[in-house]
Amino acid sequence: MTWVKICGTTNLQDGQQSVAAGADALGFIFAESPRRASIETAAAIVAALPHEVEAIGVFVNESPEHVAEIAQGAGLRGVQLHGDEAAEQLPEFRRALGERKIIKALHARELIDSSHDVLTRYLARRASIDAILLDAGSPDQRGGTGVPFAWEKALPVAAAIRDAMPLIIAGGLTPENVAAAIELFQPYGVDVVSGVEIAAGRKHEARLREFVAAARHARVSLKQRA
Repeated sequence: MTWVKICGTTNLQDGQQSVAAGADALGFIFAESPRRASIETAAAIVAALPHEVEAIGVFVNESPEHVAEIAQGAGLRGVQLHGDEAAEQLPEFRRALGERKIIKALHARELIDSSHDVLTRYLARRASIDAILLDAGSPDQRGGTGVPFAWEKALPVAAAIRDAMPLIIAGGLTPENVAAAIELFQPYGVDVVSGVEIAAGRKHEARLREFVAAARHARVSLKQRA
């Protein structure tokens, strides 16, 4: 079954609606963003979540020690490194975070346009991370753009990641296209922000349900064809 993360959670009502829709994880952004959450707000929401729902913090270019401090304070089960964290730095994050899940986000457009050496460096550190999230991003916005990356061009990159570790797909996903993304990439998980929002930081209850249902149906279809 496809792991589904609803990111950009800013309030308890949205968190509860995401859980009711069937989300496996909620994302809390601790970086500059209209969806940014305070440690106190995130901790209060996390405390109200069912135990099986993972709370994942999103960080950009923070030190391993600071990430670990916020993760402890907010009660996070995992973190998503969405900045320029070098592959060589990932063991430091693993030491600081212990057994918490670590997801490294990489921009598909940069991997498509670069040599394979960039991705190879991250894959070589797979003992220090639990998954790679392939996102769209842009030169002035790291995530939440609402625009998919070039799916067909990214297939070789996605395959290389999937062969080495769990792959998570993000970037412009919606209830209308998530099934197609799952069928194309066969990822471990999917991550959505703007595709289930009324406005930045405010979720749309019906679209939350539609997104999770579409993701679950796509995984069933794959199993039926296997």
